[in-house]
Amino acid sequence: MATDLASISALLSFGIPLLILIMLLPALLELKRPKDHGPRRIMDKVSEVPLHMLLARSIVDLEGEQKLDGATIHPLAKVIAFLPNLEV
Repeated sequence: MATDLASISALLSFGIPLLILIMLLPALLELKRPKDHGPRRIMDKVSEVPLHMLLARSIVDLEGEQKLDGATIHPLAKVIAFLPNLEV
């Protein structure tokens, strides 16, 4: 019984912290010496358009592309009607 208690205490005091250190070591090394120094700005291709204009244009484009016709609605209706009948 004493050897079981000694082996369990040795595992808890050395094994688990060692496992945690081994698992976290790559992250700690990457934080100390990162390989990628972050994003870089390319000054040749900087747009002069304000960000809010780009966002407004992309929202309008998304709304303009939503065109549903009968060929699209019928398969969607069949799928939606079938979904409640699925068993888990």
